[in-house]
Amino acid sequence: MALVSNAAGIADVRRIPKRRHKRGSWIFHVVMTPLSLLWIAPLVFVVFVAFRSFGDITSNGLGALPRSLSLDGFVTVFTQSLVGESLINSAIVTVFTVFFSLLLASWAAFALSRFRIPFRRPILLLMLAGNLLPPQILLIPVSRITDALGIYDTLLALIVVQVGFGLGFYTFVLHGFMRSIPVEIFEAARVDGAGEMRTYLRIVLPLCRPSLAALGALATTWIWNDLIWAMTVLRTETHFPITAALLNIQGGFVSQWNVVAAGAVVAAVPTAIVFFAFQKHFVSGLTLGSSK
Repeated sequence: MALVSNAAGIADVRRIPKRRHKRGSWIFHVVMTPLSLLWIAPLVFVVFVAFRSFGDITSNGLGALPRSLSLDGFVTVFTQSLVGESLINSAIVTVFTVFFSLLLASWAAFALSRFRIPFRRPILLLMLAGNLLPPQILLIPVSRITDALGIYDTLLALIVVQVGFGLGFYTFVLHGFMRSIPVEIFEAARVDGAGEMRTYLRIVLPLCRPSLAALGALATTWIWNDLIWAMTVLRTETHFPITAALLNIQGGFVSQWNVVAAGAVVAAVPTAIVFFAFQKHFVSGLTLGSSK
């Protein structure tokens, strides 16, 4: 009888966490569902406006439900603006900036985590401190420097600026992950005769793949959506990325809300694709080295 009562007591204790978990999950969904709908509502509104015709908007109002669906806004965006060329410019800047940023950041993080470099902690903090400066106070210096280097009003200038200002944060994140790699792995590689370059290529980079994927998705979103540096180092419309081209769309089609909304949807699609493709690496990749 005692054994039966003890077993029943253990079963009751095990049921308590499950009940608490179900109750907490129910409360979480009740709270987060309206917040999620509130967050998604503006996006859905912009998509509906983008697929409405100009006549429908002027007749029924901007906030009315669509009476008909049309692709006129998207046709106007691609035929009467430089959106197509701007998408290519954004793709070029984003691809090259993400590649060189992660490449240089992985080199710096590997060196700072593996070698006894003098003042390596102050160096890392100094690199990170560059991201804490307000970009507004650096607009004129950056513009003057790119002009002095002879790269002003070129995509190369935008790539160099984006790499320079993102390098500190990427190095900080990768440094935290590389420090969490067990020392025994590097000792085993050294016993097998692997040099530093081979260790970096064959061991460190494959282990850093989740962090690199997360940083790649984050960097793609930042660079693609950047406007302030594009307006600082670029002046020719044919060199503008998609964010700067949206300003021209808003100025040229100020009363045609379907065209403006269509341009916003076109600009948002690439970053949404990248985020959903790497979403499973996003959170886990940024927190892998944080428990060291």
